[in-house]
Amino acid sequence: MPVFDFNSVPDEEKKNAVCTYEIFMSSEESASPQKPILVIDNKNKQWKHHSYGMFTNPIKRTTFEFNEDAGVEVSDILKVDARFVSLLKWLGESHINVRLSGENTAEGYAVYKISEVAHGNTSKLSAEDGFLQYMIERLFASDAPSKVVNDEEEDESGDGMKLTSLQSVTDFINCAGATLPDNIRLWARRNLAVAKSHEVSPEERRHAQRALSIMMNIKWKSNYFETIDIVEARKILDEELYGMERVKQRIIETIVQINRTHTLPAYGILLVGPAGTGKSQIAYAVARILKLPWTTLDMSSISDPEQLTGSSRIYSNAKSGIIIDAFEMAGESNLVFIINELDKATSNKGHGNPADVLLTLLDNIGFTDNYIECMVPTVGVYPIATANDKSKISAPLMSRFAVIDIPDYTAEEKQVIFKNFCMPKVLKRMGMRNEECIVTPEAVAAVVEKFSNTTGIRDLEQAAEHIAANTLYQIEVDKVESVTVTKEMVDGLF
Repeated sequence: MPVFDFNSVPDEEKKNAVCTYEIFMSSEESASPQKPILVIDNKNKQWKHHSYGMFTNPIKRTTFEFNEDAGVEVSDILKVDARFVSLLKWLGESHINVRLSGENTAEGYAVYKISEVAHGNTSKLSAEDGFLQYMIERLFASDAPSKVVNDEEEDESGDGMKLTSLQSVTDFINCAGATLPDNIRLWARRNLAVAKSHEVSPEERRHAQRALSIMMNIKWKSNYFETIDIVEARKILDEELYGMERVKQRIIETIVQINRTHTLPAYGILLVGPAGTGKSQIAYAVARILKLPWTTLDMSSISDPEQLTGSSRIYSNAKSGIIIDAFEMAGESNLVFIINELDKATSNKGHGNPADVLLTLLDNIGFTDNYIECMVPTVGVYPIATANDKSKISAPLMSRFAVIDIPDYTAEEKQVIFKNFCMPKVLKRMGMRNEECIVTPEAVAAVVEKFSNTTGIRDLEQAAEHIAANTLYQIEVDKVESVTVTKEMVDGLF
């Protein structure tokens, strides 16, 4: 198969090259013949469902050379999804043999899958094709670029699969750079130059490569949120929380606001109440409703702001902070930050209050990590904080949240929770049937009375565990078929 020689193209042809395809914007998360990656001209010939060949014109990026039985035939590209423009150019410049899966339509040959193949179309190159499929998956997960960046602009800007090697990072930036936020794209090219430079120390190169690996493995998403099903949201809340009608109403109001604006509210949620009242459970339920990954920050264990902001690369043992690590762990820029025990944030080293670092995270302006040295967009971050005593939280932090007070449960509510939530959950976890452990109403009341001096329901959950374990012991050792738990048994167990 003839190979297009980039260097053989006359400068005048490069200068006068005209692009024959049009770019269309798409946010589809997968491709089909109706929603293809690209469309190739099929007026002169209907192309096969599986066609082999090469993108062979990296100057105009307009043609595909089909490797047909009768020889090589060239056809123009008519349309390209904006997210894949740079990928097609990279495939052409790298002389990569590919297999196209497509369907002939009135508009043209609609390509919905691209795979790498060995020379001669004999078999796949598993490692290389794995990288290509990873690239395509990342592009489908990204948003269409606001503009297609041309080559001059690019030059001036100078444990699933992870981008760790310099070559994989380089290929990713070349293929998907236009889908990154502008400041991150420019930052990535500068750090790539440092990572490849022999004029800096090995330590600087190592830090640059590590920072690139962190940032390029995060899917940078827009702040547009799809409409959330209100009925489904209410169902999730009812599954996770008993009672708390006022709290549920506030959360549903937030969901309605998101559906109207398709963006997150300007303020996060601060849940204030006694220990064990389900504050973290509420936060997890909200993350589930928003269909976002979540991460937790335990402020009681953070004594130095540098734990959140990372350390400067001037130090040999420099590393990124907890916040940027959370983005990397989530794998995307839109996530729920669950900030536990916000009122317990203290400083033991005299370096300032770690809670104050959160202000930049909460302002939706952007967060800068000392190690990464790049502003990370935070418009897709939804913070949910928990606290026992809001009087210990600074006024600036309080002003960033909509405060929801969580009262303790009444004795009647605790009885319902123990009977309908705690016991069934424990029995299911132990592989027991409900009829094997029957707890009388008097026994339920006795359990609640035993722990009347504690807040929340954690003690009730532990009591359910103890009762179920004792019941299972009687079934297995004493060979009884079922156990009826009475008030007297409860008095004996606790």
